[in-house]
Amino acid sequence: MKTQPVGSGLGRGDRIEGEVPQSRADRAPTSFDIAHLAGVSQPTVSRALSGSPMVSEATRLRIEAIARQLNYKVDKAASSLRKRRSDTIALLFFEDPTADESLINPFFVAMLGSITRAAKRAGYDLLVSFQQLSDDWHKDYEDSHKADGIILLGYGDWELYREKVVQLAAQGTRFARWGSVEAAAGLVSARPVDFGTTIGSDNRAGGRIAAEHLIGLGRRRIAFLGHAASNYPEFEARFHGVADALAAAGLPPPLQADAITTEEAGANATHALIEGGAGFDAIVAASDLIAIGAMRALADRDLKVPEDIAVTGFDDIPAAASTRPPLTTVVQDTQLAGQMLVDSVRAQLEGLPAPGAMLPTRLVVRRSCGAG
Repeated sequence: MKTQPVGSGLGRGDRIEGEVPQSRADRAPTSFDIAHLAGVSQPTVSRALSGSPMVSEATRLRIEAIARQLNYKVDKAASSLRKRRSDTIALLFFEDPTADESLINPFFVAMLGSITRAAKRAGYDLLVSFQQLSDDWHKDYEDSHKADGIILLGYGDWELYREKVVQLAAQGTRFARWGSVEAAAGLVSARPVDFGTTIGSDNRAGGRIAAEHLIGLGRRRIAFLGHAASNYPEFEARFHGVADALAAAGLPPPLQADAITTEEAGANATHALIEGGAGFDAIVAASDLIAIGAMRALADRDLKVPEDIAVTGFDDIPAAASTRPPLTTVVQDTQLAGQMLVDSVRAQLEGLPAPGAMLPTRLVVRRSCGAG
């Protein structure tokens, strides 16, 4: 009997050389048949067909090709029962105040798409739900076997949220979250538990590159709109990035006004700065929604963007390119983030290391700064 070497490629049109140990004329093919033809063990076949990272890409592709040739179908229900797993990941959104009824921060909509695609490729169903600080979501999902692991998006006030996340980690839940890598690192060092995995952007660098761009355009008095305290660690890091750039240029520290991620909060913060007599020629907003609200408030005051005041945002939500003028903003890599969140949960389920990661940011320049 001839077989193709383990790890070699096998396309859809290629023939399988060799024989299944028992005629398949009167029975459905099994994973043992695939293992025999691939020259690997049956557990390797199971791991490959479930998307386990423990199997090399070449071996996985060969096993999948043989499975297609045999018209082999994975019985997900039986497989899950044997593993006591649901083959489902729960994606939990924190409810955000929004202008519509979605209650989902627009920034997370793009990430939802990348998470959905990554979960499908990994062989997982996705259960999407909301998380609220008043709920016991930190107990419900794994205890009820609804999901094998959890992805958390958004959290509101970190000081209120972190204790529930600590409980989630203490009960052994496999989870990954999007957020401040620095804040999560502080929890890991202070708590004797495995604190899941945190994927996030380099927020401080993002704030710095936005401010550096404005300084390069001749702006000298920059206001930061967004909370700059530890209960909003991502915003705080963006504020410090702006302060870094101003200090390096020998300019005064940024003005600052609190704002959550809504247009209304951005408008109110801008009005408050103007009414307080603060003089500024540029705004770095902690999010695009805050920036859009700021631009609306400036228009109400007959101040032109960018002639009177330049504005930058953070996130690059779809609306950022449609404002008048289009908004200069810091881009976060939502596609890579979604893939890494799914990969992290999958690695934890396989008992493999799942370190956190800080993703780079970049600036997309549009006309709200007078360039682009």
